[in-house]
Amino acid sequence: MHGYLADKRSFNRQIPFFSRDFDVHAIDLKGFGENQGMPFPYALSDYLLEVKEYLYKFNLKKPSVIAHSFGGRIAVKGAAEDPELFDKIVLTGAAGLKPRPSLKRATKKTVFKVLKTFVPKEKLVRFYSPDYQQLSPIMKESFKLIVNEYLDGVLGKIKNKTLVINGANDRETPPYMAKRLYRGIENSELIFIKGAGHFCFIDKCAKFNTEVREFLLS
Repeated sequence: MHGYLADKRSFNRQIPFFSRDFDVHAIDLKGFGENQGMPFPYALSDYLLEVKEYLYKFNLKKPSVIAHSFGGRIAVKGAAEDPELFDKIVLTGAAGLKPRPSLKRATKKTVFKVLKTFVPKEKLVRFYSPDYQQLSPIMKESFKLIVNEYLDGVLGKIKNKTLVINGANDRETPPYMAKRLYRGIENSELIFIKGAGHFCFIDKCAKFNTEVREFLLS
């Protein structure tokens, strides 16, 4: 399951590799890739339902899952709610945990709250990330629903064997988040890939593929 503003093509270096040993499925989540036309703002629960419908459609019973970033949010929520949904789980650059407090973030948030009461929205564009600005109106509402749901409190409910594998230089989901996933999920392993960032499966695809294959076949 791919990350936000990505699609299944982000795993182009994984699909043929893992197809040697597994029946591989790669999904375009609603709003991305070939799966356009979001009918209403999707929350995380709506994306999880979409994944369940996909599994039912293709008769996939308890598959293992590799989930990146936003896809990791779905995998974590799904595994916490239903231990029989997935078999093994690979989380890479998984999002969904509450970031550490920082003075810069707190200041920006406070200034934005004050300004938005009397400054036109179009003049506050500098407060929004470039990724957010390029979204359609309905996708912006969906994005807000997703990023405001934190999953720290459900990690203890996950019983699946889980591999947390992150780039050591990941700035989107920094190493402290990977460590928090590892500590929170009881049956988990943690691997950092040196010289790799948020897309460690692209930056160091051979290392990523080898480690994940060994985990899935163990």
